[in-house]
Amino acid sequence: MSKTLKLFFGISYLIILFTFLYFIFSFIEITRLDDFQYYKELQTDLEKITSENLYLNLFVFFSFSIIWISLLGFGSPLLIISGILFGKWLGTFVSLISISLGALFLYLIAKFFFKEIILSLLKDKFNKYLTIFRRNEFTYFLFFRLAGGLGIPFGIQNILPVLFNIKKFNYFFASFLGFAPMFFILNSIGSGLNEYIKMEENFSIINLLLKKDIYLPIIFFLIIMFISTKIKNKIFDN
Repeated sequence: MSKTLKLFFGISYLIILFTFLYFIFSFIEITRLDDFQYYKELQTDLEKITSENLYLNLFVFFSFSIIWISLLGFGSPLLIISGILFGKWLGTFVSLISISLGALFLYLIAKFFFKEIILSLLKDKFNKYLTIFRRNEFTYFLFFRLAGGLGIPFGIQNILPVLFNIKKFNYFFASFLGFAPMFFILNSIGSGLNEYIKMEENFSIINLLLKKDIYLPIIFFLIIMFISTKIKNKIFDN
């Protein structure tokens, strides 16, 4: 494929990205973000929509997640939302598959259209990791995911493997397994948050944090972050 055609598709991709983001955020009532009743209304509406046709909504969420992540979207909001909509178990399952696929598609898009740009921008900065990953790309990419991507923004995490040309199979399954602990924790927080909004009439940060469905996932989150730091120090900083 010629460079001109690649450039055309690359620019088209960026236009679609910004159009998609504008379309999504145009539905949010910014002026009501500090109104707890707004979230109760959203919770009621979402619960009704989800319960009326679970399989259709799973498909919609699954498809949306793939598109969102492949367009450089953030992962954390999706995990909270999937926990709110589907609960911690089903939410974790559907978000694991869809976000892993979305990350894979983003990697393939970046590798095909933007490889030269990524190499020029990131190769020198992350050169110290290239030798590590090339020893055993599946194992070290799995540790990379378990370590929270070493604190690198999620979108950059997903395109970074372009630098060492990871195989598609290794990319998907290392992501799937590496994402699992944190995804379950964030889905659990989303599920607990959904129950809190449903039961309470007024927001209180203290009451929220005292909910077992909230403080237990947060404790596990801190444990995972501690383990991630140890993995980072042991494997990637030595």
